[in-house]
Amino acid sequence: MNEKPPTRKLPKLVFSDNGDIPSFRRKHKLTQSDFWQQIGVSQSSGSRYEHGREIPLQIRMLLQIVYGTPKQASSMFDWLRDAAR
Repeated sequence: MNEKPPTRKLPKLVFSDNGDIPSFRRKHKLTQSDFWQQIGVSQSSGSRYEHGREIPLQIRMLLQIVYGTPKQASSMFDWLRDAAR
């Protein structure tokens, strides 16, 4: 398969730092289970991410789509479509 790098830069991610996630969850009254379940990540894996384990780019992208603003989600979809060409 011939993969061509996207021509556009990856959009700025909603959660640039793992430490941003717990404060976002508390602000929106979400448990770890509720928050991570929306993107198919277990509570235990989510907890590890929140405590410093590196979050894979694919999961960061899902977080952008699910928890970002509509504009941020749209920007991510546009980037992904461009990357798929």
